[in-house]
Amino acid sequence: MTTGVADEPNPATAFARVLVDELVRGGVTDAVLAPGSRSAPLALALADAEATGRLRLHVRIDERTAAFLALGLAKSSGRPVPVLTTSGTATAHLHAAVLEASHSGVPLLALTADRPPELRDTGANQTVQQAGLYGGAVRWAADVGVPEPGRAAAQNKYWRSVVARALLVARGALSADPGPVHLNLALREPLLPGDGVPGVRPGPPTGPWAGRPGGAPWTRAAGPAVSRGVGLAAAPAGSGRILVIAGDAPPAVGRGAAVVADQRGWPVLAEPSSGAWGASGAVRGAALLLGVPEWLAAHRPDRVLVVGRPTLSRPVAALLADPQVEVEAYGPSPRWADPSRESITVGGVALDPGMVLRDPAARAATGEWAAAWSAAAARVGAAVDAELDDVPPRGLTAARLARDVVATLPAGALLVLGSSTPVRDVDRLAVPRPGLTVLANRGVAGIDGTISTAIGAALAHQGGGGGPAFALMGDLTFLHDLTGLLTGEGEPLPNLTVVVPDNDGGGIFVQLEPGQARYEAGYRRVFGTPHGRDLVAIARALGWAATAVGVPGQLVAALGAGGPRVVVVRTDQLAEARLATRLRDVAAAALG
Repeated sequence: MTTGVADEPNPATAFARVLVDELVRGGVTDAVLAPGSRSAPLALALADAEATGRLRLHVRIDERTAAFLALGLAKSSGRPVPVLTTSGTATAHLHAAVLEASHSGVPLLALTADRPPELRDTGANQTVQQAGLYGGAVRWAADVGVPEPGRAAAQNKYWRSVVARALLVARGALSADPGPVHLNLALREPLLPGDGVPGVRPGPPTGPWAGRPGGAPWTRAAGPAVSRGVGLAAAPAGSGRILVIAGDAPPAVGRGAAVVADQRGWPVLAEPSSGAWGASGAVRGAALLLGVPEWLAAHRPDRVLVVGRPTLSRPVAALLADPQVEVEAYGPSPRWADPSRESITVGGVALDPGMVLRDPAARAATGEWAAAWSAAAARVGAAVDAELDDVPPRGLTAARLARDVVATLPAGALLVLGSSTPVRDVDRLAVPRPGLTVLANRGVAGIDGTISTAIGAALAHQGGGGGPAFALMGDLTFLHDLTGLLTGEGEPLPNLTVVVPDNDGGGIFVQLEPGQARYEAGYRRVFGTPHGRDLVAIARALGWAATAVGVPGQLVAALGAGGPRVVVVRTDQLAEARLATRLRDVAAAALG
């Protein structure tokens, strides 16, 4: 008897095994599924691939959680990760992660099982219009034809070419524009082999269903994507006041920009998830500096080079909108960010630092310019630290927590930041440091799926030999993805510690316009949204070790205890808002 799907009379099973085989050949090492009936052939094929050591499978009962888990795996590893669902509303639950992947350039593969065409528009159970479901959020979509009996050779070529194309597009192999891809997979019954059918040993398909010799993918890119014109490294150094603003970007892009900036002596205002946070010229508390009008007026740059997509700071946005500043945008894909609509030059990020050394124009900027930013950041940092360290009677505030978590983490650690206040607190208050990998879902900056993203990113980080993983997220972000904590028997879990500043609701709003006194009457219900829940008890109920801490010494011990673990710090919304105001005041005084 031969092995592989040549023995399978079931077209759905044959298709599933070919699809999974081609995914593995194309570099997929992890896959995520949420169980269902219509997707059964693919689920079994993924399980067989895991049993033979060809990939690692992750199973979640919630499709949204599964999608963000896949997003985290792909964001951290840089490799395409498929997430499989059954038909119907299950497919809609992938949409938020697909949007985040699109705006962040993450190679996510949405695999949605579907009813065959003859059952669509008939009222068949769990049937919706799935073709084109994600619209312009995907780089490519295909409504894959239904597997038919008796057409093995032709269908094998078609299926493999579709999967190979999906992986190449998702990676941006030819476009330099990675992102999500959608394959809608219509399957007819029978979905399982059934009794009396000859057994098939798991392994790569053979016979008419075989792939390329030697495990090669069906289609390969001839080479890397072509450069998009001028690169950051080719930007003339000049002698003027040049500032680099690094927003959210793939880590390699930010690191390349940091090397260029370091070699030329340009100050860098780097968001934590930019990949450039470890640059020697990275300026601590940039938003606080830019928020002091008198200081900025005396230190306004002539040119700002924007790398990635800045999203965190209103003072940064105001600087980019300043008509006196020449703005140049450099990004990793054709979808460059133009935050001020004033960018006069766009180009690609040169990832080869050697280009700078070979460029005769690559000379350091004026030393006084960089030194002025460094000295100002030091003065503001000292003032901010004094305010944060004034512990009694405050204990651990959310602001201090952001600074101390970053300072405490070991070299080689991964830090995943939730949206809303935590990522902004880290951006304003933490000391930028090399040796950390910092990720955040800043594509569309939603709070959903953050626990799952952190778990996926941590699994990929540690699977690649990285150190322990940590996540910092607010209480509503934590509650929004509680099913991310729910893992089934035998599912792998990383060494991940989730730190949650719990201010009993939407604390960011009290620091924004809705927190003004004139809106006080309706604030608590429609913005503050107090939940009144014990997050430690919730985490323990879902199988995670959990503890509450209130002072810095307890935090250090909790962060060193290892995960999976949840650490909760109780804070106060109004007190945090008052502290934010004081921090802006002490920054202004330090620069006065």
